Amino acid sequence: MDQKFILVTLLVKLGVSAAISAALVRSYEFHSRLFKEDRSLRDTTILTIAICIPYGLGVQVRHLVQNFKAADLSFESLFVIGVIAGRYAGVLGGLLLSIPAVVAGEWLTLPFNVAVGFVAGLLRELAGHWADKEEIWSFSPFIDLTIFRWIKRNLPKPRMDWQITFFVVILAFQFARMQLGILFPGQIFTIYDAQPWIFIAICATTVMCVAIPLKIWNNTRTELKLEVQTRLLLEARLDALQSQINPHFLFNTLNSVSTLVRVDPDTARELIVKLSNILRSLLRKHDAFCNLREEVAFIDDYLDIEVIRFGPEKLKVHKELDPDSLDAIVPSMLLQPLVENSIKHGLASKIEGGNITLRSKLMEDKLIIQVQDDGVGMAATGQVEPVGLPTDSQSGIGMANVAERLRVLYGDAGKLSITPPPSGHGTLITLEMPLVETELARSAADKIYSERSRTRA
Repeated sequence: MDQKFILVTLLVKLGVSAAISAALVRSYEFHSRLFKEDRSLRDTTILTIAICIPYGLGVQVRHLVQNFKAADLSFESLFVIGVIAGRYAGVLGGLLLSIPAVVAGEWLTLPFNVAVGFVAGLLRELAGHWADKEEIWSFSPFIDLTIFRWIKRNLPKPRMDWQITFFVVILAFQFARMQLGILFPGQIFTIYDAQPWIFIAICATTVMCVAIPLKIWNNTRTELKLEVQTRLLLEARLDALQSQINPHFLFNTLNSVSTLVRVDPDTARELIVKLSNILRSLLRKHDAFCNLREEVAFIDDYLDIEVIRFGPEKLKVHKELDPDSLDAIVPSMLLQPLVENSIKHGLASKIEGGNITLRSKLMEDKLIIQVQDDGVGMAATGQVEPVGLPTDSQSGIGMANVAERLRVLYGDAGKLSITPPPSGHGTLITLEMPLVETELARSAADKIYSERSRTRA
């Protein structure tokens, strides 16, 4: 075989290996099984077949196109199948990838491929015994530093190194394949040249074609792990913000009850009953999201307590809610801090009391919620920044919490702003957030993370 043709073939093989690996890992069904820690027999079978299809087509292409030897990567793929899925997958892959070659009369390919797949599966088991199965994903053809580290580590206490063992086994099987190709021409496919530097190039390419899929798939595996950690971090932040709101709300409500215990025990008793209903509702909420209808119902219970406390003649509540907006998904306990802020900072200091108006509407793909009061008013700050808002400011910890939750959940798409109402008296708090069309059964972090992922470029 011409040496220039061999070198070109080896270069093309590297590209084919990278292309097949990148194409496979784009499939969710593939990488969901590839990175699963404990695969069932069905998952292993599907994974093996998925890998064998493109590599098997490459074997067929080699027989159909005489000068395209680079398409056949069946030998290298069997090492990959075996080390990521075990002996069963290695043997099954050996059988499947031998079919096109056996049909073409290369009978020695079948036992050789099965042996390669079986040994590769054994190497996966050895990785768990000698070190860690993570060693599989960190395999590299550049072993100079690995050998140095192995010698340094084994001087005081000799032991086997999986990376070097895997490297040596690949080279041993490649050498055996070449010899079989020389002894039994036409019975097994191999690329061979007697020139030492060509021989070294062939061996190096073989190792590279084993390492390339592992590297590409490991990069995707690392990205998926980072996504999981991001979701967990997001969920932890949401839990922390949620746990911050509940004690704050409970503390303020108990203060309201304590002011009535001596002067009006019956009203205090009614407040406690209302509070127990609210706490029961909170205990049933295991998710950080609900629809707007549920959130408004929760606010109704809270306002019942405040109306009892202030008196129906001093606190009046109005609702201007678009029926289409009531099914929109919102963070739970979102409105309570805003309503509490309107009562505490807007109406509490007015002798004659005042009004609170709740509004909601859909605007294109956004949900707009407004809480307006006609109290003493707050300074118009425009959009509230969640970071750096002091907890002893006029807006208090509740407002800062809501702004922070919107930022964590929606990024720049979630906004909270404070402006004067059209009448010029009081305060208008406006929430703006994107519509999240998803099932409530999923966790809050998964909802928002999937929504963000869906809109990625």
